[in-house]
Amino acid sequence: MFRFRPARFAAGVETHRLDGIPVRVSSREKSLADCFKHRNTIGLDTVLEAVRLYRQQGRVNENRLLEFAQMCRVSRVVRPDLEALL
Repeated sequence: MFRFRPARFAAGVETHRLDGIPVRVSSREKSLADCFKHRNTIGLDTVLEAVRLYRQQGRVNENRLLEFAQMCRVSRVVRPDLEALL
């Protein structure tokens, strides 16, 4: 379990409709930034797999990812990995 400040928790939340029910889901970029933030807990292999899956989906938005990385205070960690994998 992770704790988030309300502003950081609400950032990047998108509402999707599944079977007519509104569901709040974090954006792909926010989820990836959260993976980097908690990399010591979830493991670096999980983070690298998340980056690989993000890249395979083909809709890479580096600016938005760096925006969320900056919000989560992991932009220095994210930048080298992005340059290597993207």
